Amino acid sequence: MNTLVIVLIAAVCLIAAYALYGRWLAKKWGIDPNAKTPAVVHNDGQDYVPTDGLTVFAHQFSSIAGAGPVTGAIQAAAFGWLPVLLWIILGGIFFGAVTDFGALYASVKNDGKSMGLLIEKYIGKTGRKLFLGFCWLFCLIVIAAFADMVADTFNAYVVTDGVQTLSDSATVNGAAGSISLFFILFAAVFGVLQHKIKLTGWKEVALGLVFTVLAFVCGMNLPVILGKDMWIYIAFAYIFLAAVLPMWFVMQPRDYMSTFMFIGMIAGAVLGLIFAHPDMNLPAFTGFQNESLGTLFPILFVTVACGAVSGFHSLVSSGTSSKTVSNEKDMLKVGYGAMILESLLAVVALCVAGAAASADGTAATGTPFQIFSSGVAGFLEMFGIPVYVAQSFMTMCVSALAFTTLDSVCRIGRMSFQELFSVDDMEHAEGWRKVLCNKYVSTLITLVFGYILTQVGYSNIWPLFGSANQLLSALVLITLCVFLKVTGRTMKTLVPPFV
Repeated sequence: MNTLVIVLIAAVCLIAAYALYGRWLAKKWGIDPNAKTPAVVHNDGQDYVPTDGLTVFAHQFSSIAGAGPVTGAIQAAAFGWLPVLLWIILGGIFFGAVTDFGALYASVKNDGKSMGLLIEKYIGKTGRKLFLGFCWLFCLIVIAAFADMVADTFNAYVVTDGVQTLSDSATVNGAAGSISLFFILFAAVFGVLQHKIKLTGWKEVALGLVFTVLAFVCGMNLPVILGKDMWIYIAFAYIFLAAVLPMWFVMQPRDYMSTFMFIGMIAGAVLGLIFAHPDMNLPAFTGFQNESLGTLFPILFVTVACGAVSGFHSLVSSGTSSKTVSNEKDMLKVGYGAMILESLLAVVALCVAGAAASADGTAATGTPFQIFSSGVAGFLEMFGIPVYVAQSFMTMCVSALAFTTLDSVCRIGRMSFQELFSVDDMEHAEGWRKVLCNKYVSTLITLVFGYILTQVGYSNIWPLFGSANQLLSALVLITLCVFLKVTGRTMKTLVPPFV
């Protein structure tokens, strides 16, 4: 089957779902454009920051579009491309987007409370403690897996027989790492300008594009050649700052700029599929049993993860996005729309992997990121883009998928740790409780344990992420069902994902 046809079918289904089903959910639950959101009521310039809808959407999409939609879709293709495609489309529409939107909606309607505090309100304090403890441990897994992934992508060295030498991709990897550093620098400048000048509309878009291009130009001309360990230290230093600094300073502008990059990546892949229109060389279905992965149920659903439904997404929706939405009318595009776009990314990744496979159905060799990166880079080269530019761009894009998740999950981990030990009257709380709830201390503790887990390695951590992620989504769905029931809203909208 032609990959272009697959992408078109998926795009039509996903767009129609947003226009019809998403709006139906918003109407059933009730959206009030005139209501004051938590960001407006509790504006503190730190976590609660009223932000325009496009910027919040960029933050949500950049945060949730981590390694899952690419890695999961390509790994699960071992069962065949058809079951993966069906789960991405059906799961994205009726499971993932509903859960993400529901978590955002429930949080905004409850003063910006995170899922842990929502559980305390609607289920009980014991449930809150158990959830926050599990949530914090889950964040450690994500930090360890994604930090290891990012550092490995930027690593300029290989070890052969105990001897460390420069790899063949040292310059490209170093350029991608350098682009990331310049990206952070320009994002901070962009954030200050946005905060002081209040840029909106085409001016905001134009300045964001200029800084994005500058980061690429500077990074490609000044590659940073470092080893994996050093990149891990740099990654942890950055996410520490991102977790404690105001949202508007680094995280929001970086996510906003990253969205341009992701859109360019998706557009390059789609245009490549349009003009090259390669066949889907992977088999449609290989059976219910796979030697390396196991049985289709439940492995398919655990592996695809973020491409269809993800508990982590709900943490982003209720942990950061709900505190920055300035108008309830933006919740649909932020909660439901970002997940729909991520599902499209998963379909594109599946098709790129299918095009890269050999004619006899043998999958391409390499990690899912390498397969996706090299495939899209090849499409970009078709349009006359130099090899070095195409490879640097794609290496940066796939690493940014993980990097943008890293800063968000570190902030969520810090907040989960604080909420785990906080009490209503913190002013008169015990001294040890105040220390643990300090944002610098809680962030440092979270990162120390996250760093310890990086020593295990990404390949050993990822299976834990997949299963923990789906368990987390089940806990979130239970909470949303209780919320809808208690507040007099229909629970029928959550029947498909809950089942």
